[in-house]
Amino acid sequence: MERFDALVVGAGPAGSTAALRLARAGARVLLADRARFPRDKPCGGGLTGRAVRELPCDVGPVVEDRVAEVELRLGYRKRFERRTAAPVVLMTQRRRLDAFLVEQAVGVGVDFRDGVTVVGLSAGPDGAEATVGTDRVHAEIVIGADGANGTSAKALGLAGAPHYSVACEGNVSYDAIPERRYRGRAVVELGVVPGGYGWVFPKGEHANFGVGGWESEGPRLREHLRRLCAEHGVPGSALTDVRGHRLPMRRPDGPLARGRALLAGDAAALVDPLSGDGIYEALVSARLAAEHALAFLAGDAGALDRYAPTLQRVLGPHASASWGAKVALDRFPRTVFALARAPGVFRVVSGILAGELGHPQEARGLVRAPLGLVERLARAAGDPGAPYRVSA
Repeated sequence: MERFDALVVGAGPAGSTAALRLARAGARVLLADRARFPRDKPCGGGLTGRAVRELPCDVGPVVEDRVAEVELRLGYRKRFERRTAAPVVLMTQRRRLDAFLVEQAVGVGVDFRDGVTVVGLSAGPDGAEATVGTDRVHAEIVIGADGANGTSAKALGLAGAPHYSVACEGNVSYDAIPERRYRGRAVVELGVVPGGYGWVFPKGEHANFGVGGWESEGPRLREHLRRLCAEHGVPGSALTDVRGHRLPMRRPDGPLARGRALLAGDAAALVDPLSGDGIYEALVSARLAAEHALAFLAGDAGALDRYAPTLQRVLGPHASASWGAKVALDRFPRTVFALARAPGVFRVVSGILAGELGHPQEARGLVRAPLGLVERLARAAGDPGAPYRVSA
C-alpha cells in the first residue's frame, strides 16, 4: 500500500494546479490521469485575465496569441468591435497547456502517473483508497478533477445531475483563411445557436471555429458549425479535428464535497453558463481545494467541511449573473445586443474578464442603467440565477 497526503484524480487545469499547490506546500501528492500526456481536449483554449490571476505559475511559454480586440455580431449581420489596452484573453491549446501545468507540478515533487485507470476509489473517515494502475494507494484526502466524463464523482458518492450545454469545434489553418483578419481578435457570433453562440479564436498556426448551445441542440451542432464556417468564407474541407463535447453546469444544490473527498473543475460541473468557459472556475476550485486540504492536513479537522460553502460564496455570484445574461440573450437577443453597445458596457465586461471587477453589480456610473435592464430581462425570462444568489 502506497501512502500519500493527497490523491488527485485527473490532470486537467484543476487537478494539476491543485496538485502543484499541495506539493509546493510540502504535501505528498499522487496525480493520476487515464490519458497519456500530452493529450488534447476539446476546448476553446482561452485564458481570461481572471483565470491567469488564479494560475500558480507563468504560462507564457504556451500562449499562442493575445486577444485585445473583440468583434461581436448578431445573426451574422450587425456587428461592432471593441479594443482594450491590454489583452483580455490569452489563447493556447489544451494539449500544450495541460502538459505544461503537469510539468510544473512534477517540478515541485508531484508523483504523476498517466495512462492509468483509477478503480475501486472510496473515501471514508480514515482517508481514501484506490487502485491506481496496478498499485494500491491510500491518501488522507482525494480530489476528483477528472472532468465531465470522469468517474470519481460517482465513485465518491458525489454524482449530481447538472445542466448540460453542448459544443462542437474544429480548426482551420491560416493557409485557408486570412490570418490578419483573426490575429489578436476574438469573434463572437450571437443569436445563431439557441442557448449559446459561435466563435472564432486565434491560435498559433490556425483559428479555432466552434459553436455551443443548449443540450437539445446536439443533433444540429454540426450544421451550426458548417453555417459558421460558411459565413466566414471557410470551405467545409478546410475544417479539421472536428469534435463535440458536453459542458456541465452545476445546479445550486450540486454536491461539491463529502468527508475526505472534494470535487474540482468540470468534475464539479462548474462551467460558466454564459461563456461555456470552465478554466477560471477550475483554477478557483483547485486553489480552494488545496487551501482547505492543507488546513486539514495541518490539523484543522473542520477545514474540508468549509470547502463547499466557500466555493459557493466565491462562484455563486458569477453563476447567478451568467445564468441571467444567458437567458436574457437567448430570449431577447436584439435588445441585449443593443445594450452591449451602450457606452461603458464592454469596459465592465472586459473588467470582469480581466479580474478587475468581481461582478457586474460592482460597476458604477451611467453603465448601471443598461446592466440593470439586462438584469430585468433575465427576471422576465424566469430568473434562473436566483437560486445561485441564495446559495452564495
